[in-house]
Amino acid sequence: MKAKKYLWVLATVYLAYFTQGIQALVLSQNKVSFYTQWGFTNADAGAAAVSAAIAFTGLGKFVSVWVCGEISDRIGRKPMVFVGALAYVLSFLGLLVTSNVVVANVCAFGLGAATSCFDGASYPAVQESWVKAPGTALILIKGFISVSGLMYPLLVVSLTQAGNWKMGIIIPLILSVLTFLIAIITPFSYDEEMKRRKTDPAAKAAYEKELAEKKHVLDADAKKAAARFKSTPPKFVVVGCAVYGFIAMATMYSAQQYIKAFGKVVVGMSDMSAAGLTSVYTAGSLIAVIVWGFFMAKLRWRTLKVLLIDLAGSVLGYGLVCIVRVPAMVYLATFMIGLFAAGGALQCGVSLMQEFHPGNKGRNLGIYYTFMGAASYAIPYIQSWLIGSSSEASATVSCLLLNLGMAVVGLFFMIYLSVNYKKWFGVSVMSKAGGDD
Repeated sequence: MKAKKYLWVLATVYLAYFTQGIQALVLSQNKVSFYTQWGFTNADAGAAAVSAAIAFTGLGKFVSVWVCGEISDRIGRKPMVFVGALAYVLSFLGLLVTSNVVVANVCAFGLGAATSCFDGASYPAVQESWVKAPGTALILIKGFISVSGLMYPLLVVSLTQAGNWKMGIIIPLILSVLTFLIAIITPFSYDEEMKRRKTDPAAKAAYEKELAEKKHVLDADAKKAAARFKSTPPKFVVVGCAVYGFIAMATMYSAQQYIKAFGKVVVGMSDMSAAGLTSVYTAGSLIAVIVWGFFMAKLRWRTLKVLLIDLAGSVLGYGLVCIVRVPAMVYLATFMIGLFAAGGALQCGVSLMQEFHPGNKGRNLGIYYTFMGAASYAIPYIQSWLIGSSSEASATVSCLLLNLGMAVVGLFFMIYLSVNYKKWFGVSVMSKAGGDD
């Protein structure tokens, strides 16, 4: 009965992340409709305004991601889900009705902040509710995001061609309302345990003991990880691991937001074909999660080995997109970018950071996410500036070339780490993880 009780948590979280898959694309996929509603008549100026709004979404995530996690631990999971769902409702509603670009930017910021509310509460909530398979619970989050990300671009084109583009905003608005309503009746195990600790001294003592044991385990893990070093890597290696968070986010986020525009204004594809690029990109990212999960869990591939392949594939994918502007090749290259740049490369970067800088995992994660958050704001801001300085077509090509350059830098960094891996750890990067560590 207890397990069934917390199934509502999974329903709430997965509905929220299905909506988040739409939220991530809502501005870029409805670009023309939005800038027309905001009063722009020049296509390049309108595209720059939409890209600026996307930057505000990134800024909302950037300034709130860590505080939301801390607040969730202090006040509980349910209040943060409430706030996230309510912010989604207000932000989608604002985007639906406003003709003012400033208000639209505020709504975009709200969407980004709401996403952080969900992340801060929902990731731990699903693990606390599905205790027998917490890893599977987290993978399904990616699955729900990907499913909506696959369908939404094609749905937007169909709705726009039918003269009903606003339905593409009404749908996530309705989903957000449903998330809020379901959360009202949903019991969260963490929140109930918090209440018990306030009234039951034994429960409070058990919780404090559990925290102490976890801290001891983390300290022991950090010491064990540090003991793996045969020689200490240069300090710039740790800095490079953090900067990789920016590179990984940039190469993923750019394709997600601007590959449709590339297909439309650079390659000359139809609306439906250009939207299909985003769906193909999402399909590649979903397949990669499954494939890399198998290689790392079953074949025990090291994180650095996966990242070497990811960066090499990203360089090839971005190179093909930028050079061979034939629709069939652009589709193939876009799939490669999804497969290699978006399919777990961000998460592998966290593991890499911890491997080369063992210690406080929360601190390492905070550093890494800071660079990630900076990229989610900087890339669309740069795109907006480039459009204002030239044209959307020229800016989109420049943005993808910039990402190609960053992928090359990332690849050379991973090659450097691989060449020196045996000197630092005493084993080859191509050896299996676990047995010799």
